[in-house]
Amino acid sequence: MTDEQEERAVEIEIGGARRRFDIDDPILPDWVKTLQEQSAVGQPDKLGRSDYDRDLELLQVELVKVQAWQQATGNRVVLLFEGRDAAGKGGAIAATREYMNPRSARIVALPKPTERERGQWYYQRYVEHLPSAGEFVMFDRSWYNRAGVEPVMGFCTPDEHAHFLAETPDFERMLVKSGIYLFKFWLDIGRAKQLERFHDRRHTILKAWKLSPMDIASIQRWDDYTAMRDQMFASTHTDLAPWIVVRADDKRRARLNLIRRVLLGLPYEGKNINAIGHEEPAIIGGPELAVQA
Repeated sequence: MTDEQEERAVEIEIGGARRRFDIDDPILPDWVKTLQEQSAVGQPDKLGRSDYDRDLELLQVELVKVQAWQQATGNRVVLLFEGRDAAGKGGAIAATREYMNPRSARIVALPKPTERERGQWYYQRYVEHLPSAGEFVMFDRSWYNRAGVEPVMGFCTPDEHAHFLAETPDFERMLVKSGIYLFKFWLDIGRAKQLERFHDRRHTILKAWKLSPMDIASIQRWDDYTAMRDQMFASTHTDLAPWIVVRADDKRRARLNLIRRVLLGLPYEGKNINAIGHEEPAIIGGPELAVQA
């Protein structure tokens, strides 16, 4: 075994025991499957494909109405998609925008900052991508990089992290007061489900591009990310800009409930409440819904 392979086979504390996880082994360990089954107890059954497709289409019709309302009124909408690695942010964004006009429904996924950007006001490169009149903007990760990956991986100083947590409520208050409809989504998954998805990325050729060195590094940093997430919630969950936690072990239910929250939170013309349906309290709620293990 090479040194690199040895680094990718790690010992982790999960399910009350020390366990070995080798992402390069093509066979997913039985204990991962067992822990997933245990975590599913008390949760709604996994949503079937036909039910998902039916409900998603109804919601996507409503999203098209949202765009028409925005074009008529100039209203601006921002969705932040944050969450643990492999939580399904990209899939949720794709389902949301699938039938929206891409000219005014934009996805923002910024790379690591350049040397010039590192010398700017921290929020500056995100401000450049905020919506103009009639635009619907989805951030695939956002300024909240400084609340999670940056402090965990040592990409910012403790002072920079603390300053971010103190200043962000004021920054977001300005956005909301300016008329932007702001939705902050945190997609949360259990640890066993995250390991399964990492493993799937490693051994499925069409998904291999999704597996990054940051994913590998995060396997042993679950508790660090949990601590940063909870600190972020405590500092930046406000009345004007609350965090919306979505339990995302079941991607289909997560996507439907996320879109419902957006539709229910916007005063657009022609809203069809029956088509939107009801949120599932076990799937979407506030920070108290976040997974701990």
